[in-house]
Amino acid sequence: MQRVGQLHPTAQDFEPEFYKDLHTDLMFLNMGPSHPASHGTLRSFVALDGETIMACVLEIGYLHRGFEKTAEHRTYDQVIPYTDRLNYVSAIMNNVGFAKAVESLIGVTVPERCQLLRVIVSELMRIVDHLVCIGANLVDLGALTNFWYLFNQREKLYDILDKLTGARLTNSFTRIGGLSRDAYDGFETDVHHVLKDFEAAVNDVVRLIVRNKIFLNRTVGVGVLSPEDALSYAFTGPCLRAAGIPYDLRKETPYYFYDTFDFEIPVGENGDTYDRFMVRFEEIRQSISIVRQALKVLKPGPVNSDDKRVSLPAKKDTYVNIEGLINHFKHIFEGVRVAPGEIYDATEAANGELGFYIVSDGSGYPYRVRCRPPCFTIFSAFPDMIEGSLIADAVSTLGSINIIAGELER
Repeated sequence: MQRVGQLHPTAQDFEPEFYKDLHTDLMFLNMGPSHPASHGTLRSFVALDGETIMACVLEIGYLHRGFEKTAEHRTYDQVIPYTDRLNYVSAIMNNVGFAKAVESLIGVTVPERCQLLRVIVSELMRIVDHLVCIGANLVDLGALTNFWYLFNQREKLYDILDKLTGARLTNSFTRIGGLSRDAYDGFETDVHHVLKDFEAAVNDVVRLIVRNKIFLNRTVGVGVLSPEDALSYAFTGPCLRAAGIPYDLRKETPYYFYDTFDFEIPVGENGDTYDRFMVRFEEIRQSISIVRQALKVLKPGPVNSDDKRVSLPAKKDTYVNIEGLINHFKHIFEGVRVAPGEIYDATEAANGELGFYIVSDGSGYPYRVRCRPPCFTIFSAFPDMIEGSLIADAVSTLGSINIIAGELER
């Protein structure tokens, strides 16, 4: 059976030897690409024997945005709004990942306050991403009430992001060498309040579902992927940890003081939909702990590097002396100039390893940008996870692996 390179599979593609002798007629069905039927513009072309999925072929490309090619025609700072649209559920994590990669290539270290603020907003984004994933997946299972318990808390955080960044969904908060602005007065208090609301919502939902027979029947033993297969498919993030492998870049290659924070890496035992739910619930609790620890050590200070290669001069220097004016002019019109070289740098985003491979030719524009999104490798395993299962199992499994089309197709 052919799985790749076949955009329009036919009946002949679904004739493996093991069921040629069943003398049954297969029904061919498109699951997607209509949204929200398939959690995004994703096409799963399945062959059904009754309600059992005998085979599945995937097709992507309905939301192709050309992110990587577009980045070659923008300055490094101008690329940041495009990263927002990768995983738009946790946009700031994409901002941070790209800015960190460029800063590593240049050799610039951002100030301590900037690093801690990046940690705080990134972990808040991780919480939101998991809330949306869990809430939407529960809707797929028929548990609408749980969705509002979680989604309402997301809106409270978006009020904070609105005041912090000026936008709710796609924030464009980072800059190469720092942040677009410092936190507003009262930011820490607002975050502490919303963290309490997150804890209460998670506890309420866990109590509602953890012993619910319908939930258990729809998730336990459904969409199982072994640790060996998860590694073979290059899984990262919660889906890999749900399979029992405790790999997390925040622990393996710590950045931004993650090695100083006290937090655990939750792992599952069976690699099924239930474990993927519970790993995300526990990761929310761990992220809450990280944010509280970061707020405790957050001190006043600059949020942008004083390196003239990446940061704009102060307004008084721009308006008063010629050197500041020239620096400002060249920075705006030519962009951050990066010495020739290449780098791959990655962060632990909400769905796993988000990496950027950047090649510089010495200009203010990237010569090449390659994005390594976690969803791309995870979605490739979907057929193996659902073949032999029911259509209903495919629905719950797809929600549990949390495919974001903007990140998948770039």
